[in-house]
Amino acid sequence: MIYKVFYQETKVSPRREQTQALYVEVDAASELEGRIKVKELVESKFPAYNVEFVDLLSDKHLEYEKEHADFKLTEF
Repeated sequence: MIYKVFYQETKVSPRREQTQALYVEVDAASELEGRIKVKELVESKFPAYNVEFVDLLSDKHLEYEKEHADFKLTEF
């Protein structure tokens, strides 16, 4: 499953205008388990990041992201 993680690089005075995104692939039994794994993984690698939201990408959404966004899977 591929998740899109919305985050800010700092937990101090977050601003919506500074929200960024990265893409992470994890193996999980359910969507919820995947969201938890992704959040824990990102927070363990980047403790200063403020993870705002983790979204599971559907097949259509993934195709759209590959075509229209700066899509690159983040590997840890």
